[in-house]
Amino acid sequence: MEAIQSWVSDHKLSSIGALWASAIGGSLAYSRARSTTMKPSLKLIHARMHAQAITLAVLSGAAVYHYCQNQAGRPNEQKDTIHAP
Repeated sequence: MEAIQSWVSDHKLSSIGALWASAIGGSLAYSRARSTTMKPSLKLIHARMHAQAITLAVLSGAAVYHYCQNQAGRPNEQKDTIHAP
């Protein structure tokens, strides 16, 4: 599990892009199998919206993870402040 976490932390943009592309592919496959009456352009729009929603969820989760990781690293330290002379 640590190997996966370290790879994802080293390749953040690649992993988000791969997730986005797989979400579009999955959504297109799902809409193709489920509905035959929709136009292909409408299917593509829906797939893009689903992929964007998944990407926002992943980015939000990554932000929360990053915040929690930084807080765990400095539990008792105060934030660095600049004191005026």
